[in-house]
Amino acid sequence: MASAQEDMSKPVITTEIRKDKEGKDVVYMFIDGIKVHETDVTKQPLPPVVTPGAADKCGSPPSDAVVLFDGSEDSFEKHWIGTDGEPSRWKVVDGALESVKKAGYIRTREKFGSCQLHIEWMAPVKVKGEGQGRGNSGVFLMGNYEVQVLDSYENQTYADGQAAALYGRQKPLVNASRKPGEWQSYDIIFHRPRFDKDGKVIKRATFTVLHNGVLVQDHTVLSGGTGWNGPHAATEYKAHADKLPLSLQDHGNPVRFRNVWIRELED
Repeated sequence: MASAQEDMSKPVITTEIRKDKEGKDVVYMFIDGIKVHETDVTKQPLPPVVTPGAADKCGSPPSDAVVLFDGSEDSFEKHWIGTDGEPSRWKVVDGALESVKKAGYIRTREKFGSCQLHIEWMAPVKVKGEGQGRGNSGVFLMGNYEVQVLDSYENQTYADGQAAALYGRQKPLVNASRKPGEWQSYDIIFHRPRFDKDGKVIKRATFTVLHNGVLVQDHTVLSGGTGWNGPHAATEYKAHADKLPLSLQDHGNPVRFRNVWIRELED
């Protein structure tokens, strides 16, 4: 029996170069005809808002999980480091790992490929800024593929950049955000991309994401990279190793994380 092949022609992605007000070239990417980071809600409607169930004690790590952060300084020092390879200036506050402005991203010392990841996060209770400037961070699988962290409670921004979006690529099905200052959870099932010997992607990454227990990415095929490539474009896939560190973003906001664990999955 022949195995099913992924349809690499979908979604339809096109790009064009436009001049900005200063005459500089800017890449504009369109995914199925919709501009990346489109702010016009008549062209890219925002996900409907749903209220998640009450926070409870779900999310305890199973016996085969690698616990990457358990609230202690020891687990932080054991599993996390700055992306420059030096100890990070992030800090542990009240059993949570808090991003420090200008401290840079952090990454795990261990490397992972396909996985199940549980992570809990909190946007600052004191609301500052708006849009992308409010409670912004990110969870990067393999250090490359971002599930956006953002205070998206009554905070409008482009749909593919709100909480639980695959940044610049796919908006969430719904907005399941809790209020700032309340703990939120992501449960992520991630299958890594595959590349051939020439570095061409032959199987794209997939994401299933539950935000506060609500399905927001339903086996989404990641159409390309999620890196910033200007105001209206995302990066493309670039060949990399089969396993790479998980990383968390410093975006200048004191976002907190707790109860981080991961289970490796077979490819």
